[in-house]
Amino acid sequence: MTTLIIIAKECIPGRVKTRLHPPLTLQQAATLASASLSDTFRAVSELEASQRILLFDGNLLPLGSERYDVIHQVSGDLDMRLGAIFDECEGPTVLIGMDTPQLDAAILAPLFVEWPTDIDAFLGLASDGGYWTIAMAEPDGSLIRGVPMSRDDTGQLQLARLTEAGLRVRMLPELLDVDTIDDADRVAALAPHTEFAHTLASFRADSAIVEIAPTTAADPESNR
Repeated sequence: MTTLIIIAKECIPGRVKTRLHPPLTLQQAATLASASLSDTFRAVSELEASQRILLFDGNLLPLGSERYDVIHQVSGDLDMRLGAIFDECEGPTVLIGMDTPQLDAAILAPLFVEWPTDIDAFLGLASDGGYWTIAMAEPDGSLIRGVPMSRDDTGQLQLARLTEAGLRVRMLPELLDVDTIDDADRVAALAPHTEFAHTLASFRADSAIVEIAPTTAADPESNR
């Protein structure tokens, strides 16, 4: 059976999705981040995970986390935090972030049925150069620690770390992380049924709250 980890932080204004401000207010950015996390919980709710872990940075637990064992993130850079939780897990383990509310759980479902015997790890790249998911049959935090995070080559560096260690890696579809308002618009268009999309639309509808500048077309992808 497979362990599912969601890494998330408490959605406090000024602490999450600050690159959305402006044009969003800091409060709106935090509200949108909360909607993204809610959609993520909802998307993976039917996966047959043997254990669910919320790797959390914060105090007030979010709605939707009731089925999760909460483990607080260790101090340090993101690679240290990811490495620490992988060292705590045994057996097939899948980690995802909170920034892809458009996630279709069908992408991950095969990892929660029977882990393929010819695959040691899965990696899903994000369009900003990072990755939105990493999974290992035998979790090993040393394969993450030391990989530079939040760079446009993070995903490729992580892939190289896995393959150089002799792991057989299968790539999952690339997804768009929400970092900027253009990302938010594109994700909302991809998944108009989500709480994320409805929340963003509500901000646009209330011009007294925020005036969002027109967006330009960009390319998909992003995660950290």
